[in-house]
Amino acid sequence: MPKKTTPTAGNELEATQSLKSLCVFRMAGSQNDEAQKVGLLRLRLQEAYPQSRDIDEGTLTRFLRARSHNVDKALKFLLQHLKWGETYKPPGYVQESEIANELKKDKVFAQGADKSGRIIVVILVARHFPSDRNLEEFKRFAIYVLDKLASISGDLDKFVLLADMKGFSYRNMDVKGFIACLEILQDHYPERLGKLFLLHCPSLFWILWRILYPFIDPNIREKIVFVDDELLKETLLKDIDITQLPIEYGGLMTMVPIRDVKAS
Repeated sequence: MPKKTTPTAGNELEATQSLKSLCVFRMAGSQNDEAQKVGLLRLRLQEAYPQSRDIDEGTLTRFLRARSHNVDKALKFLLQHLKWGETYKPPGYVQESEIANELKKDKVFAQGADKSGRIIVVILVARHFPSDRNLEEFKRFAIYVLDKLASISGDLDKFVLLADMKGFSYRNMDVKGFIACLEILQDHYPERLGKLFLLHCPSLFWILWRILYPFIDPNIREKIVFVDDELLKETLLKDIDITQLPIEYGGLMTMVPIRDVKAS
């Protein structure tokens, strides 16, 4: 009968170090594999769309990850995005003169960063009225916001969204507009959303939620947090330092309208 061995501190330390080394090795291998696929994606994209030479590595990586590192699918995804951009922002960006009606409502703010360094965005949904919005202008406004966030989010390429539903009523219900924004985020800004906090959700919100839910990508569903009103500050402080949390939610940061945020 084999003799039993008693684990020692030395054996446990050696096993732990071996496990850590294996994890580091696998991580390095995964990163190298991703880098190779990003390089291949760049080559194939330049062949299919020569004017894409200026696309940065971060964009290629995000589109690749959004398609589970399948180069063929990522290439198709990127080509669709680039052709879409020719229609919605031919000069490469949305001009503020195109979205003046949306900007003046001051419903989107961006300031501070969470504990992971992701820019914090606040949307006051009750300031959105479908009765006086033009759908095409609203789409361009969404693009303007996402592009500006991308320009200030640094190396992380992500943002944290606080969607405040306080005061939300039937006058703010815009299924067509909200679905359009959701499609823009999912189809053209993949891997940008870090987390979505839904605040002050009234009973009416759940009607909207049931309509929107089938259109939400599973990857985004996993990032949604429904915040209890009574635990709002406590919940947000788990991810956001009090110095970075907007004053409206118990923090010290002043909210800045998106039009006043300086792009880097």
